[in-house]
Parts: sequence; structure tokens; C-alpha cells
Amino acid sequence: MILTGTFYPAGVGAAGVAPMLSTCTFTTSDVDVTDYAPAIATGLPSGHLRMTKTYAGDLAGRSVTQFTSAFDQERGVGTYVALESFEGTVDGRRGAFAFAHAASTSGTDRFNEYGVIVPESGTAELAGITGTVRLRIDADGTHFLDVEYELPGGA
Repeated sequence: MILTGTFYPAGVGAAGVAPMLSTCTFTTSDVDVTDYAPAIATGLPSGHLRMTKTYAGDLAGRSVTQFTSAFDQERGVGTYVALESFEGTVDGRRGAFAFAHAASTSGTDRFNEYGVIVPESGTAELAGITGTVRLRIDADGTHFLDVEYELPGGA
């Protein structure tokens, strides 16, 4: 299954070939909520936290995530933006890269999703990696990350 990514029409990457699709599960730990409060109050409280994620599957490794949101815990309404620095392997290739993702919810849904690998952020065997990311959660609460990517010389 090829996802339609942010940069690519369905099934065709920047080089005119199908990008690779890798999937993994992840768990979170070491959540550190900061005491940041913006000087301007809006209808939703804003917050910031840092966490560690551990990935298993086609992507294996860990990330450090910077997570900012405007979110109402009681109603489950809001938007988040996150920047992750990942290190580990993608389909057996070792290195590191950064990716960003964001989404909104009105309490029971997820919309306006965005996910992208940060250009020029790849190192070692992941140097030059480009593509998109998508987070999803199964009904049982399992968290997944889908990464549609290309590497120079073919992924």
C-alpha cells in the first residue's frame, strides 16, 4: 500500500519512482511537561512538553520529541505540532533525521494532518532522505508511524 504523501502524487515520488513505505509501532516515555505559558491567553490552554519515543518495526530506534499544543483536556479539542529527532534504522539503514507532524481534533476525530521529513536532516545511511510521515492509532490504542520515503540512488 502506498500512501499519498504531502509531496508526491499517489504512488510516484520526486524521482518518478514509487517511494518506500515503512511502518512501525511506538511507545512514549520520559514525558517532561514544561511550565511554559504564553503571554497571550486564547480559548484553549497552550502547553509544551518533551518526550522520548521508542520505535519498533521497519523503523527501529528512538526519538526525542518537542510537542506544543493548544488543547482542552476535558473536551479533547485542540491542535498539536511536534518536531522529532529520530536515531536508529529505517529498513536496515542506520542514521538519524528529523521530522515534523501536526493534527487537530474536535474530540472524536483527527483532521488537518501534516507530516514531513525535514529536508537535509538525514545522516549516515539516511543522508538525503525525503518524504512524509503519518501517525495513526488503532482502536486498541496501538500507536503507529507510517513513513513514505526516498533515499538518493533509490530507497
